[in-house]
Amino acid sequence: MRVIGIDPGLRRMGWGIVDVDGQKTRHVANGVCTSAGGDLAVRLCDLHRQLTEVVARYAPETAAVEHTFVNKDAAGTLKLGQARGIALLVPAQAGLVVAEYAPNAVKKVVVGVGHAEKQQVEHMVRMQMPGIDIAGPDAADALAIALCHAHHAQFAGKLDAALARAAGA
Repeated sequence: MRVIGIDPGLRRMGWGIVDVDGQKTRHVANGVCTSAGGDLAVRLCDLHRQLTEVVARYAPETAAVEHTFVNKDAAGTLKLGQARGIALLVPAQAGLVVAEYAPNAVKKVVVGVGHAEKQQVEHMVRMQMPGIDIAGPDAADALAIALCHAHHAQFAGKLDAALARAAGA
């Protein structure tokens, strides 16, 4: 299974792709879609175009996007929500099921602590996929989101198999 994780952002939208085969997870690629200052509509178009290219190039089978929460700056939160809409829209347009995870859930799976710092998340991503080049903190977060989704998918597969065995017994 190929998973794309997306860390929404209006200026920098991180993405990370991993392949999952049983218990093994392999890094495929990671990067950042960027938009320059200026008109919001143009920035959103830039993010949409770049993320669409990533999805077309790497052909993930499923996607995961990080939830965002309201902060003190209402205008900033609204703009981030629009970028998050792009992060949800692009994989959905490609026919992918899109899962959503709270930041604390991602940190709990990858680091073991729900309130881990960004540096801890990046460190643990590097530990799980040694030797990879990470395109920055946003890409590291996106890889963590992909790893979180892979973990949940592996667990769901084991649960489904156990339920099937129990039903047949």
